[in-house]
Amino acid sequence: MTLPSGFAQPTDATHALPLHVIDKAGFAAWRDTQPAATQQWLAAHGFDASAGSTLAWSDGDGRLAGAVIGIGDAQDPFAYAHAPKALPAADWQLASTLDAGARHALQLGWGFGLYRFNRYKQQAIPTSRLVGDFDAEVFDLLAACLRVRNLVNTPTEDMGPEQLEAVAREIAGNHGADITVVAGDDLLAQNYPAIHAVGRASHRAPRLIELRWGDASHPHIAICGKGVCFDTGGLDIKGAAGMRNMKKDMGGAAHALALAELVMARKLPLRLTVLVPAVENAIGPNAFRPGEVVATRTGVSVEIDNTDAEGRMVLSDALAHACEAKPDLLLDFATLTGAARIALGPDLPVLYANDDAVANAWLQAGDAARDPLWRMPLWRPYLRYLTSGIADIANGSSTPMAGSITAALFLERFVANGQPWAHVDVYAWNDSDRAGKPAGGEAQGLRAAYAMLKARATA
Repeated sequence: MTLPSGFAQPTDATHALPLHVIDKAGFAAWRDTQPAATQQWLAAHGFDASAGSTLAWSDGDGRLAGAVIGIGDAQDPFAYAHAPKALPAADWQLASTLDAGARHALQLGWGFGLYRFNRYKQQAIPTSRLVGDFDAEVFDLLAACLRVRNLVNTPTEDMGPEQLEAVAREIAGNHGADITVVAGDDLLAQNYPAIHAVGRASHRAPRLIELRWGDASHPHIAICGKGVCFDTGGLDIKGAAGMRNMKKDMGGAAHALALAELVMARKLPLRLTVLVPAVENAIGPNAFRPGEVVATRTGVSVEIDNTDAEGRMVLSDALAHACEAKPDLLLDFATLTGAARIALGPDLPVLYANDDAVANAWLQAGDAARDPLWRMPLWRPYLRYLTSGIADIANGSSTPMAGSITAALFLERFVANGQPWAHVDVYAWNDSDRAGKPAGGEAQGLRAAYAMLKARATA
């Protein structure tokens, strides 16, 4: 196994120093086992193993001899993410007894703490290395999360629909998946009118990217991801503040592709269909307009209330296509609504599901992986807010209330009856720098989704 930067095997780091990992509850007992000089050093610095704390010490000759980090929840990867940046540059080997879950959390958190997006600006990466015997699955999880971060962080000039297609082709080539792409006016010819309507004003052709992988005898999982590579708001143009970070509006596609890549890398006994409608919601003479009636793949007509509600439009065709194969489970990820962020803030993705068992499995996996989600109701009486006088449904609500719910209800209209489905409204972004969570793109609900699918595959 090739190790990522910041990790080393014991044979490659013969002078690794001891790294102690302690929480506040266990601090006193651990301190009392340390040499007198170390105890004095701890006391002199007031170290008490508070979460996010770090302290190193030297030997009698002034050479670096060891360090301790304070953590909170031992099962949370981000409890350890401060360590690579805070520790002195050296090789560090775990000197504490941690259970398997905590060791995996340490390794994952170490990787998160090392991450920097360096494509356009060189940023210093901590030179500390974690030494040990590592689990390949941890590094596959890390790679998937960083795939999301890198895709979301890349500006639209380098991550438009064609570049998103290139990423999908790379993944397909690496794992033996099949890929097809329907682009431009071929979307109309093959009955993806909503995707075409949203993306037609851009100089970059809209497209539907489809990956297929796995044995036909295995359970079939379909994953859709909103791939709006930039969202101006269309003719209902966003203000400057609202448009500033809209390179991240393909965060749903980033999650879908990264999750699929992770399932493939781990060779889970599943069959995958991955659908990414990749577009730019641009302004031009042929941009779709408020008041227009747009066709969809199912034949449901949609009155355009607001061109800035474009993500649900492109997903309508993708979800409908996914249902045609009658998968055992349909998932979608989308940076869909600001209302979800108002309700739950930036760190907690919103989960909707038409199947209690699916919802509970995802929530429980999220709790175990410390990758939480929060379920919201598909409160169908609110469908009245999507009523249109001239079409089957409107893409926007007649009220500012319940915006996340009405968006989910709109998507549900394009999910076949009886099809198990779950939708995650994800922010995919860190607004500020925190340990292991630098400002920029972020994977949310991904590790939980993988754990859920793994449990489903091995049941």
